[in-house]
Amino acid sequence: MSRRTPLRTRRPRRTRTALLALPAAALLALIPSTASAYPNPGTVTGATVVHDPTMIRTSGGRYLLYATGGGLGYRTSTDRIAFSAGSDAFTTKPSWWSSYASEAWAPDISYHGGKYLMYYAVSTFGSNKSAIGVAGSATGLPGSWSDYGVVYTSTTSSDYNAIDPNLFVDDDGKWWLSFGSWWTGIKMIQIDPSTGKQLSSNTTRYSLASRPTGTKAVEAPYIVKRNGSYYLFASYDTCCAGTSSTYKVKVGRATSITGPYYDKSGVAMTNNGGTPVLESHGSVIGPGGQSIMNDTDGDLIVYHYYDGNDNGTPKLGINLLNWSSGWPVAY
Repeated sequence: MSRRTPLRTRRPRRTRTALLALPAAALLALIPSTASAYPNPGTVTGATVVHDPTMIRTSGGRYLLYATGGGLGYRTSTDRIAFSAGSDAFTTKPSWWSSYASEAWAPDISYHGGKYLMYYAVSTFGSNKSAIGVAGSATGLPGSWSDYGVVYTSTTSSDYNAIDPNLFVDDDGKWWLSFGSWWTGIKMIQIDPSTGKQLSSNTTRYSLASRPTGTKAVEAPYIVKRNGSYYLFASYDTCCAGTSSTYKVKVGRATSITGPYYDKSGVAMTNNGGTPVLESHGSVIGPGGQSIMNDTDGDLIVYHYYDGNDNGTPKLGINLLNWSSGWPVAY
């Protein structure tokens, strides 16, 4: 969850064209080895105080962004720089939320079958009495969402936490929902495309990433498929603590949607593995709560961070990703 104000102008960096021209070995060398090597977020202005952002571009070129809080906070932009605020996704919060919390977290917006879908979580901080819900809309605009109810839940006796959902639709038409936070880590279930809820013929709960030793802090999964491989992005360590936040984004790769996922060094994500994508650097503290969006100029990583130059105010971060090395490199 995060809040924020206008971003500073980004520092000069290699252009996308120049990066694409580099050989794979050179791009691997660009994966940061020190915190100062990470790129700053691109310039955004206006209503950019958000947390756990998810963003999509409509066929007309408008960006729709939803984020944690209230009835799911809304921002919009026509150029991916200047963002303005609007009403929450839900004019009236679905009644079932009150069994879990008063506001929704970590939305995930996508477009399938001629309509927008949004998965989201309802919970309270530090608790795994949680639920994932789903809603649909013809336009994706605030006030247009019809809630379809509960998708999956966890209780205080569960060894997982049903928050931070992400829908992935594979090339074969199968739908999958990853989710999870702390406890025993990132989980996945198969989804029935006709209902948006768990497929009755496959009730397996797969395990994708965990931290069996030390802190249990891994959450916010997001999966994409690039060049025949599946990539699982996740947020590690602690968010929501302003300038004391230690959040960071890591990634693993697999040949199957259900894993196993390994990092660049061959360490399993179910055994504390994960290759860094973004970490704290300079005034950009605790980047995480990420989603990945494919835009006209390439893949974007959309996330929040805490601004060390603004008392730790949470803000919107957007960077492009380059995949030429076989691993995502932010720039």
